[in-house]
Amino acid sequence: MTDLESFRAETRSWLEANCPAEMRTPMRSEDDACWGGRNFQFQSEAQEQWLRVMGEKGWTVPDWPAAYGGGGLSPAETKVLREEMKAIGARNPLSSFGISMLGPALLKYGTEEQKTRFLPEIARGEIRWCQGYSEPGAGSDLAGLQTRCEDKGDHWLVNGQKVWTSYADKADWIFCLVRTSTESKHGGISFLLFDMESEGVSTKPILLISGYSPFCETFFDDVKVPKDQIVGEVNKGWDVAKYLLGHEREMISGMGLGSGSSRTLAASLGEIDDPVLAAEVALFDVDAIAFAAMSEHFIDQLKAGEAHPAMPSMMKYAGTELNKKRHELIMAAGGSDALEWDSERSRGGKAPREWLRTKANSIEGGTSEVQLGIVAKHILRLPGA
Repeated sequence: MTDLESFRAETRSWLEANCPAEMRTPMRSEDDACWGGRNFQFQSEAQEQWLRVMGEKGWTVPDWPAAYGGGGLSPAETKVLREEMKAIGARNPLSSFGISMLGPALLKYGTEEQKTRFLPEIARGEIRWCQGYSEPGAGSDLAGLQTRCEDKGDHWLVNGQKVWTSYADKADWIFCLVRTSTESKHGGISFLLFDMESEGVSTKPILLISGYSPFCETFFDDVKVPKDQIVGEVNKGWDVAKYLLGHEREMISGMGLGSGSSRTLAASLGEIDDPVLAAEVALFDVDAIAFAAMSEHFIDQLKAGEAHPAMPSMMKYAGTELNKKRHELIMAAGGSDALEWDSERSRGGKAPREWLRTKANSIEGGTSEVQLGIVAKHILRLPGA
Protein backbone atom coordinates (compact mmCIF):
# COMPACT_ATOMS: atom_id res chain seq x y z
CA MET A 1 0.00 0.00 0.00
CA THR A 2 1.39 3.42 -1.00
CA ASP A 3 1.61 6.35 1.41
CA LEU A 4 -1.35 8.02 -0.36
CA GLU A 5 -3.43 4.85 -0.13
CA SER A 6 -2.63 4.62 3.58
CA PHE A 7 -3.63 8.27 4.01
CA ARG A 8 -6.91 7.60 2.19
CA ALA A 9 -7.73 4.67 4.47
CA GLU A 10 -6.89 6.69 7.58
CA THR A 11 -8.91 9.66 6.35
CA ARG A 12 -11.92 7.49 5.55
CA SER A 13 -11.78 5.94 9.02
CA TRP A 14 -11.40 9.30 10.75
CA LEU A 15 -14.29 10.87 8.85
CA GLU A 16 -16.51 7.89 9.60
CA ALA A 17 -15.76 8.25 13.30
CA ASN A 18 -15.95 12.06 13.54
CA CYS A 19 -18.47 13.39 11.01
CA PRO A 20 -21.93 13.56 12.66
CA ALA A 21 -24.77 11.94 10.71
CA GLU A 22 -26.57 15.28 10.49
CA MET A 23 -23.55 16.77 8.73
CA ARG A 24 -23.80 14.09 6.01
CA THR A 25 -27.11 15.41 4.70
CA PRO A 26 -27.44 18.04 1.95
CA MET A 27 -27.82 21.65 3.07
CA ARG A 28 -31.44 22.75 2.74
CA SER A 29 -30.52 26.40 2.17
CA GLU A 30 -27.78 28.97 2.74
CA ASP A 31 -28.99 29.14 6.35
CA ASP A 32 -27.39 25.73 6.94
CA ALA A 33 -23.91 27.04 6.13
CA CYS A 34 -21.52 27.47 9.04
CA TRP A 35 -19.80 30.86 8.86
CA GLY A 36 -18.22 30.93 12.30
CA GLY A 37 -17.20 34.16 14.00
CA ARG A 38 -17.73 35.63 17.42
CA ASN A 39 -21.49 36.16 16.99
CA PHE A 40 -22.39 33.08 14.93
CA GLN A 41 -25.36 31.03 16.15
CA PHE A 42 -24.93 27.32 15.40
CA GLN A 43 -27.93 25.55 13.91
CA SER A 44 -27.27 22.43 15.98
CA GLU A 45 -24.80 20.68 18.27
CA ALA A 46 -23.74 18.56 15.30
CA GLN A 47 -22.77 21.64 13.29
CA GLU A 48 -20.74 23.01 16.19
CA GLN A 49 -19.07 19.64 16.76
CA TRP A 50 -18.17 19.25 13.08
CA LEU A 51 -16.49 22.66 12.97
CA ARG A 52 -14.63 21.97 16.21
CA VAL A 53 -13.19 18.57 15.26
CA MET A 54 -12.25 19.69 11.74
CA GLY A 55 -10.67 22.86 13.14
CA GLU A 56 -8.66 20.87 15.68
CA LYS A 57 -7.50 18.56 12.88
CA GLY A 58 -6.56 21.52 10.70
CA TRP A 59 -8.86 20.23 7.98
CA THR A 60 -10.94 23.37 7.54
CA VAL A 61 -7.83 24.53 5.65
CA PRO A 62 -6.05 21.24 4.94
CA ASP A 63 -3.37 22.69 2.66
CA TRP A 64 -2.37 25.56 4.97
CA PRO A 65 0.80 25.11 7.06
CA ALA A 66 0.17 23.50 10.45
CA ALA A 67 1.90 26.48 12.12
CA TYR A 68 -1.02 28.67 11.01
CA GLY A 69 -3.84 26.32 11.95
CA GLY A 70 -3.89 24.23 8.78
CA GLY A 71 -3.51 20.54 8.18
CA GLY A 72 -0.15 20.76 6.44
CA LEU A 73 -1.37 18.36 3.75
CA SER A 74 0.15 18.04 0.30
CA PRO A 75 -2.00 18.87 -2.75
CA ALA A 76 -2.51 15.13 -3.36
CA GLU A 77 -3.58 14.54 0.25
CA THR A 78 -5.91 17.54 0.14
CA LYS A 79 -7.54 16.11 -2.97
CA VAL A 80 -7.99 12.73 -1.22
CA LEU A 81 -9.64 14.46 1.74
CA ARG A 82 -12.09 16.27 -0.55
CA GLU A 83 -12.90 13.00 -2.33
CA GLU A 84 -13.53 11.14 0.91
CA MET A 85 -15.72 13.94 2.28
CA LYS A 86 -17.73 13.93 -0.94
CA ALA A 87 -18.08 10.13 -0.76
CA ILE A 88 -19.96 10.34 2.56
CA GLY A 89 -21.80 13.56 1.66
CA ALA A 90 -20.00 15.53 4.37
CA ARG A 91 -20.83 19.23 4.49
CA ASN A 92 -18.17 21.89 4.33
CA PRO A 93 -17.44 22.51 8.04
CA LEU A 94 -16.77 26.21 7.51
CA SER A 95 -17.74 28.80 4.89
CA SER A 96 -15.37 31.71 5.21
CA PHE A 97 -14.11 34.65 3.18
CA GLY A 98 -11.12 34.37 5.49
CA ILE A 99 -10.36 30.97 3.99
CA SER A 100 -11.29 31.57 0.36
CA MET A 101 -9.93 35.10 -0.04
CA LEU A 102 -7.99 36.73 2.79
CA GLY A 103 -6.04 33.66 3.93
CA PRO A 104 -4.15 33.12 0.64
CA ALA A 105 -3.31 36.84 0.53
CA LEU A 106 -1.97 36.81 4.10
CA LEU A 107 0.09 33.71 3.37
CA LYS A 108 1.71 35.52 0.44
CA TYR A 109 1.91 39.13 1.63
CA GLY A 110 1.35 39.16 5.39
CA THR A 111 3.99 39.65 8.05
CA GLU A 112 4.78 36.74 10.35
CA GLU A 113 2.93 38.56 13.15
CA GLN A 114 -0.17 38.97 10.94
CA LYS A 115 -0.09 35.32 9.93
CA THR A 116 0.20 34.00 13.47
CA ARG A 117 -2.43 36.43 14.72
CA PHE A 118 -5.15 35.96 12.12
CA LEU A 119 -4.73 32.65 10.27
CA PRO A 120 -5.31 30.25 13.23
CA GLU A 121 -8.46 32.20 14.17
CA ILE A 122 -9.68 31.91 10.59
CA ALA A 123 -8.94 28.18 10.50
CA ARG A 124 -10.87 27.54 13.72
CA GLY A 125 -13.84 29.64 12.61
CA GLU A 126 -13.37 32.16 15.40
CA ILE A 127 -13.36 35.25 13.18
CA ARG A 128 -15.64 36.17 10.28
CA TRP A 129 -14.44 38.52 7.55
CA CYS A 130 -16.07 40.72 4.92
CA GLN A 131 -14.54 42.37 1.87
CA GLY A 132 -14.39 46.14 1.42
CA TYR A 133 -13.65 46.63 -2.27
CA SER A 134 -16.43 48.17 -4.40
CA GLU A 135 -17.61 51.73 -3.89
CA PRO A 136 -20.52 53.72 -5.38
CA GLY A 137 -18.11 55.21 -7.93
CA ALA A 138 -15.66 52.33 -8.18
CA GLY A 139 -17.07 48.99 -9.28
CA SER A 140 -15.56 47.56 -12.44
CA ASP A 141 -13.06 50.42 -12.27
CA LEU A 142 -12.02 49.33 -8.79
CA ALA A 143 -8.78 51.32 -8.84
CA GLY A 144 -10.88 54.48 -8.88
CA LEU A 145 -11.77 53.95 -5.21
CA GLN A 146 -11.85 57.05 -2.98
CA THR A 147 -12.08 55.78 0.62
CA ARG A 148 -9.39 57.89 2.32
CA CYS A 149 -6.81 56.54 4.74
CA GLU A 150 -4.68 59.22 6.39
CA ASP A 151 -1.48 58.63 8.33
CA LYS A 152 -1.98 60.23 11.74
CA GLY A 153 1.35 59.19 13.18
CA ASP A 154 0.34 56.48 15.63
CA HIS A 155 -2.72 55.28 13.65
CA TRP A 156 -4.55 55.37 10.31
CA LEU A 157 -7.76 57.40 9.97
CA VAL A 158 -10.29 56.00 7.50
CA ASN A 159 -13.21 57.88 5.92
CA GLY A 160 -15.41 56.75 3.04
CA GLN A 161 -17.97 54.24 1.88
CA LYS A 162 -18.08 50.73 0.43
CA VAL A 163 -21.00 49.05 -1.32
CA TRP A 164 -22.04 45.46 -2.05
CA THR A 165 -20.15 44.37 1.07
CA SER A 166 -21.34 40.79 1.53
CA TYR A 167 -22.43 40.02 5.11
CA ALA A 168 -20.88 43.22 6.46
CA ASP A 169 -23.64 43.34 9.08
CA LYS A 170 -22.53 39.92 10.37
CA ALA A 171 -18.75 40.16 9.98
CA ASP A 172 -16.24 40.64 12.79
CA TRP A 173 -13.46 42.19 10.68
CA ILE A 174 -13.04 43.66 7.21
CA PHE A 175 -10.19 43.54 4.69
CA CYS A 176 -10.47 46.85 2.94
CA LEU A 177 -8.91 48.73 0.03
CA VAL A 178 -8.17 52.35 0.94
CA ARG A 179 -6.47 55.28 -0.73
CA THR A 180 -3.30 56.33 1.04
CA SER A 181 -2.02 58.53 -1.81
CA THR A 182 -3.53 60.48 -4.70
CA GLU A 183 -0.29 60.68 -6.69
CA SER A 184 -1.02 57.44 -8.58
CA LYS A 185 -4.33 55.71 -9.29
CA HIS A 186 -3.10 52.16 -8.76
CA GLY A 187 -0.02 53.08 -6.77
CA GLY A 188 -1.91 54.97 -4.07
CA ILE A 189 -3.96 52.02 -2.79
CA SER A 190 -3.26 50.13 0.43
CA PHE A 191 -4.75 46.92 1.90
CA LEU A 192 -6.02 47.44 5.44
CA LEU A 193 -7.51 45.15 8.12
CA PHE A 194 -9.74 46.39 10.92
CA ASP A 195 -12.44 45.40 13.38
CA MET A 196 -16.04 46.05 12.31
CA GLU A 197 -16.83 47.05 15.90
CA SER A 198 -14.41 49.97 15.62
CA GLU A 199 -15.98 53.33 16.44
CA GLY A 200 -17.22 54.99 13.25
CA VAL A 201 -18.09 51.81 11.30
CA SER A 202 -21.73 51.34 10.32
CA THR A 203 -23.65 49.17 7.83
CA LYS A 204 -26.95 49.32 5.98
CA PRO A 205 -28.41 46.19 4.27
CA ILE A 206 -29.25 46.35 0.55
CA LEU A 207 -32.49 44.54 -0.29
CA LEU A 208 -32.25 42.39 -3.42
CA ILE A 209 -35.03 41.34 -5.81
CA SER A 210 -34.84 37.85 -4.28
CA GLY A 211 -35.97 39.26 -0.94
CA TYR A 212 -32.69 38.26 0.68
CA SER A 213 -29.97 40.70 1.64
CA PRO A 214 -26.41 39.39 1.96
CA PHE A 215 -25.12 42.75 0.67
CA CYS A 216 -24.62 45.97 2.60
CA GLU A 217 -23.50 49.53 2.28
CA THR A 218 -20.64 50.13 4.70
CA PHE A 219 -19.67 53.54 6.05
CA PHE A 220 -16.44 54.69 7.70
CA ASP A 221 -16.46 57.92 9.69
CA ASP A 222 -13.12 58.78 11.30
CA VAL A 223 -12.28 55.12 11.95
CA LYS A 224 -8.96 54.72 13.78
CA VAL A 225 -6.90 51.69 12.73
CA PRO A 226 -3.57 50.53 14.25
CA LYS A 227 -0.56 51.12 12.01
CA ASP A 228 0.46 47.43 11.92
CA GLN A 229 -2.75 46.33 10.18
CA ILE A 230 -1.60 47.21 6.65
CA VAL A 231 -0.96 44.05 4.60
CA GLY A 232 2.01 44.40 2.26
CA GLU A 233 3.58 47.78 1.63
CA VAL A 234 1.85 51.12 1.91
CA ASN A 235 0.62 52.27 -1.54
CA LYS A 236 1.18 48.77 -2.97
CA GLY A 237 -2.12 47.26 -1.92
CA TRP A 238 -3.18 46.84 -5.54
CA ASP A 239 -0.82 43.86 -5.80
CA VAL A 240 -2.55 42.25 -2.80
CA ALA A 241 -5.98 43.17 -4.18
CA LYS A 242 -5.34 41.53 -7.56
CA TYR A 243 -4.00 38.37 -5.96
CA LEU A 244 -7.04 38.15 -3.71
CA LEU A 245 -9.42 38.73 -6.64
CA GLY A 246 -8.05 35.62 -8.31
CA HIS A 247 -9.02 33.56 -5.28
CA GLU A 248 -12.41 35.27 -5.04
CA ARG A 249 -13.15 34.35 -8.65
CA GLU A 250 -12.06 30.78 -7.94
CA MET A 251 -14.56 30.72 -5.06
CA ILE A 252 -17.41 32.16 -7.15
CA SER A 253 -16.68 29.74 -10.01
CA GLY A 254 -17.51 26.95 -7.56
CA MET A 255 -21.17 27.94 -7.93
CA GLY A 256 -21.05 26.09 -11.22
CA LEU A 257 -20.68 22.86 -9.26
CA GLY A 258 -24.02 23.40 -7.55
CA SER A 259 -24.54 21.83 -4.15
CA GLY A 260 -21.58 19.51 -4.59
CA SER A 261 -23.87 16.50 -4.90
CA SER A 262 -22.93 13.85 -7.43
CA ARG A 263 -26.56 13.75 -8.65
CA THR A 264 -27.24 15.19 -12.08
CA LEU A 265 -29.85 17.89 -12.56
CA ALA A 266 -31.96 15.40 -14.51
CA ALA A 267 -31.95 13.02 -11.53
CA SER A 268 -32.82 15.85 -9.16
CA LEU A 269 -35.77 17.02 -11.25
CA GLY A 270 -37.19 13.58 -11.96
CA GLU A 271 -39.26 12.72 -15.03
CA ILE A 272 -39.76 15.63 -17.44
CA ASP A 273 -42.65 15.32 -19.91
CA ASP A 274 -41.50 18.08 -22.25
CA PRO A 275 -38.91 16.49 -24.62
CA VAL A 276 -37.33 19.84 -25.50
CA LEU A 277 -36.83 20.74 -21.84
CA ALA A 278 -35.56 17.22 -21.11
CA ALA A 279 -32.97 17.65 -23.86
CA GLU A 280 -31.89 21.03 -22.44
CA VAL A 281 -31.45 19.46 -19.00
CA ALA A 282 -29.39 16.63 -20.51
CA LEU A 283 -27.17 19.13 -22.32
CA PHE A 284 -26.77 21.06 -19.09
CA ASP A 285 -25.66 17.90 -17.26
CA VAL A 286 -23.00 17.26 -19.92
CA ASP A 287 -21.73 20.82 -19.48
CA ALA A 288 -21.79 20.44 -15.68
CA ILE A 289 -19.75 17.23 -15.80
CA ALA A 290 -17.24 18.87 -18.14
CA PHE A 291 -17.03 21.92 -15.86
CA ALA A 292 -16.46 19.71 -12.81
CA ALA A 293 -13.56 17.99 -14.57
CA MET A 294 -12.11 21.32 -15.68
CA SER A 295 -12.55 22.73 -12.18
CA GLU A 296 -10.64 19.85 -10.63
CA HIS A 297 -7.82 20.35 -13.12
CA PHE A 298 -7.83 24.09 -12.44
CA ILE A 299 -7.61 23.60 -8.67
CA ASP A 300 -4.70 21.19 -9.10
CA GLN A 301 -2.88 23.74 -11.28
CA LEU A 302 -3.66 26.57 -8.88
CA LYS A 303 -2.35 24.70 -5.84
CA ALA A 304 0.80 23.80 -7.76
CA GLY A 305 1.33 27.42 -8.82
CA GLU A 306 0.97 26.47 -12.49
CA ALA A 307 -2.37 28.11 -13.35
CA HIS A 308 -2.45 30.86 -15.96
CA PRO A 309 -3.07 34.22 -14.18
CA ALA A 310 -6.25 34.73 -16.21
CA MET A 311 -7.66 31.25 -15.50
CA PRO A 312 -9.71 32.40 -12.46
CA SER A 313 -11.55 34.84 -14.75
CA MET A 314 -12.35 32.09 -17.24
CA MET A 315 -13.56 29.75 -14.49
CA LYS A 316 -15.55 32.50 -12.80
CA TYR A 317 -17.38 33.31 -16.03
CA ALA A 318 -18.07 29.66 -16.87
CA GLY A 319 -19.16 28.81 -13.34
CA THR A 320 -21.57 31.70 -12.95
CA GLU A 321 -23.16 31.13 -16.36
CA LEU A 322 -23.62 27.46 -15.52
CA ASN A 323 -25.18 28.30 -12.17
CA LYS A 324 -27.63 30.73 -13.78
CA LYS A 325 -28.59 28.12 -16.37
CA ARG A 326 -29.16 25.52 -13.65
CA HIS A 327 -31.69 27.70 -11.86
CA GLU A 328 -33.39 28.74 -15.10
CA LEU A 329 -33.98 25.07 -15.87
CA ILE A 330 -35.25 24.39 -12.35
CA MET A 331 -37.77 27.20 -12.80
CA ALA A 332 -38.79 25.94 -16.23
CA ALA A 333 -39.29 22.40 -14.95
CA GLY A 334 -41.33 23.65 -12.01
CA GLY A 335 -43.85 25.47 -14.17
CA SER A 336 -46.26 27.84 -12.43
CA ASP A 337 -45.66 26.07 -9.10
CA ALA A 338 -42.08 27.33 -9.17
CA LEU A 339 -43.36 30.91 -8.96
CA GLU A 340 -44.78 30.45 -5.45
CA TRP A 341 -43.11 33.04 -3.24
CA ASP A 342 -44.03 32.55 0.40
CA SER A 343 -45.86 29.25 0.74
CA GLU A 344 -44.84 26.43 3.05
CA ARG A 345 -45.01 24.02 0.10
CA SER A 346 -42.37 26.05 -1.75
CA ARG A 347 -40.20 26.36 1.38
CA GLY A 348 -40.63 30.12 1.39
CA GLY A 349 -40.20 30.46 -2.35
CA LYS A 350 -36.83 28.71 -2.38
CA ALA A 351 -36.73 28.13 -6.17
CA PRO A 352 -37.64 31.65 -7.38
CA ARG A 353 -35.56 33.38 -4.72
CA GLU A 354 -32.46 31.33 -5.58
CA TRP A 355 -33.08 31.88 -9.30
CA LEU A 356 -33.27 35.65 -8.81
CA ARG A 357 -30.17 35.59 -6.60
CA THR A 358 -28.13 34.05 -9.43
CA LYS A 359 -28.53 37.24 -11.45
CA ALA A 360 -25.96 38.86 -9.17
CA ASN A 361 -23.44 36.13 -10.07
CA SER A 362 -22.68 38.02 -13.29
CA ILE A 363 -21.73 41.13 -11.30
CA GLU A 364 -20.06 40.07 -8.05
CA GLY A 365 -16.33 39.40 -8.15
CA GLY A 366 -16.06 41.31 -11.43
CA THR A 367 -18.72 41.49 -14.14
CA SER A 368 -18.97 38.84 -16.84
CA GLU A 369 -18.02 41.47 -19.42
CA VAL A 370 -14.81 42.24 -17.53
CA GLN A 371 -13.99 38.52 -17.24
CA LEU A 372 -14.52 37.99 -20.97
CA GLY A 373 -12.26 40.94 -21.69
CA ILE A 374 -9.51 39.41 -19.52
CA VAL A 375 -9.88 36.04 -21.27
CA ALA A 376 -9.82 37.67 -24.71
CA LYS A 377 -6.69 39.67 -23.92
CA HIS A 378 -4.61 37.32 -21.81
CA ILE A 379 -5.65 33.79 -22.86
CA LEU A 380 -6.94 34.10 -26.44
CA ARG A 381 -4.70 37.10 -27.19
CA LEU A 382 -7.25 38.49 -29.61
CA PRO A 383 -6.25 41.58 -31.62
CA GLY A 384 -7.55 44.80 -30.11
CA ALA A 385 -8.65 43.12 -26.86
